Amino acid sequence: MRSDGRAYDELRPVNFILDFLKNPLSSVLVEFGNTKVLCTVSLDEKVPPFLKGTGTGWITAEYAFIPGATIERTPRETMGRKGRSMEIQRLIGRTLRGIVDLTKLGERTLWIDCEVLNADGGTRSASVTGAFVALKLAVKRLLEKSILSEDPILEYLAGISVGKIGGEYYLDLNFEEDLIAEVDANFFMTESGKIIEIQATAEKKPFSWDDLSIMKDLAYKGILELIKKQKEVLKDGK
Repeated sequence: MRSDGRAYDELRPVNFILDFLKNPLSSVLVEFGNTKVLCTVSLDEKVPPFLKGTGTGWITAEYAFIPGATIERTPRETMGRKGRSMEIQRLIGRTLRGIVDLTKLGERTLWIDCEVLNADGGTRSASVTGAFVALKLAVKRLLEKSILSEDPILEYLAGISVGKIGGEYYLDLNFEEDLIAEVDANFFMTESGKIIEIQATAEKKPFSWDDLSIMKDLAYKGILELIKKQKEVLKDGK
């Protein structure tokens, strides 16, 4: 039994609050237990220089902790993003672009901003999962306004962490579990089981392909549960 009473294959309580802010095109507060991330989407009617004249759009992301997100104050990254923040914001952009037909966006950019309000492990997987909900909501509004003529989203997407602790495998690690994990992995997968990205690290000793396969299956179980929750909050019966 885990310290919070969950079974090995059980997610933390997951919640999505839509339209948490008034000003962005869309906003979602996503909660994975005590990890809380605010995800917003903004529209920019231009693309990076390498896409000008192509008719193709772009999706990009920024990610940061607010100072009070951790027990010890996290300084604002006013002098430039730290390596970890750069890595995660690129991950968010990559994963979302992986399930979008960018040619259907036209020459416009969707900016995804993920602000970690409270960190208790799994911030990158919560960010991607919440950002997808915000993206889906933003696209719905752009279709309603006839700014987009076709839905560019190809498939649902979510992310989840899996870890190996004491020879056992656990879904959706919180911070205290992440600290002691022998293997720490993050899986970003589609509803049909296609892999967008896997990040897996041996924290204490190397792991096998069998370990990775077991973790992938456990992650996919969690991802299907997350996607079901995404559809419920978006009222998407598909």
